Amino acid sequence: MDLKSLAMFKHLAQSLHFGQTSLAFHVSPSTLSRAVQRMEDEMGCVLLHRDNRNVLLTDAGRQLQLFAEQQLEQWQLLKLSLNQQQADLTGKLHIYCSVTAAYSHLPPLLDRFRQQHPLVEIMLTTGDAADALEQVSQQGVDFAIAARPENLSSSIEFHHLAEIPLAVIAPTMACKVQQLLQQEELDWSKIPIILPEHGPARKRFEQWYRKKQQGKPNIYATVSGHEALVSMVALGCGVGISPQVVVDNSPVKDRVQYLSQAGTIAPFELGVCCLKQRRQQPLLKAFFKAIS
Repeated sequence: MDLKSLAMFKHLAQSLHFGQTSLAFHVSPSTLSRAVQRMEDEMGCVLLHRDNRNVLLTDAGRQLQLFAEQQLEQWQLLKLSLNQQQADLTGKLHIYCSVTAAYSHLPPLLDRFRQQHPLVEIMLTTGDAADALEQVSQQGVDFAIAARPENLSSSIEFHHLAEIPLAVIAPTMACKVQQLLQQEELDWSKIPIILPEHGPARKRFEQWYRKKQQGKPNIYATVSGHEALVSMVALGCGVGISPQVVVDNSPVKDRVQYLSQAGTIAPFELGVCCLKQRRQQPLLKAFFKAIS
């Protein structure tokens, strides 16, 4: 069983979607299907249950997935170990972070690393900061910039970068939200709230709102990503909790304001995260050395 077949099966076991894996490896779905069939013939068992809608791993498929992950990681370790004999590291370093972190915290980290290892290719994926740790846990990326959760998994290495203040923000435009905020005594149960779908910011909101003791919050919308939350607030849809660095770097920052009377919110601890089991891999080891 060749390495490419193992790599395709590993990807397919994660995506459970023939189309996505075919695109990732630049092969047709029929070619991928034949490769899986050859593996099943070679293994003498069914690896996938599939129909027109769903793809599911069998027990044998899950065992092969684990084997593929181990073999491919060992292959990468061998290549990187051999590369250590060279003057410069080579390879790819895949990073995940929010759009804001990509220009607020990532550049100085990469500047130091790239000065020392200019031949390493940097691959960057941006998205909701709340998904960063999941990306690391599923080995979709090598490392991510993320807020430290209250209960950090023992499998995750966390390197502190900064304390990130959070604040309650509101629109500056004349709107119903502004009228509600101008009352002498704020009734928070009537003020529309924009919430993150999940993650540490959502938990911060729940802790903050619980202290208000004003019944259930009036949730106007839930959004993915702090950048989207700031935009919704700027449009006059409601108020929300956001890291100040996101507001300060937002193109709509002049359309939102901080509510000083809303009370204090515990800041985020921002850091670089990776799996502890991968911490000693040459590329990751070199990156953490460069930023320490």
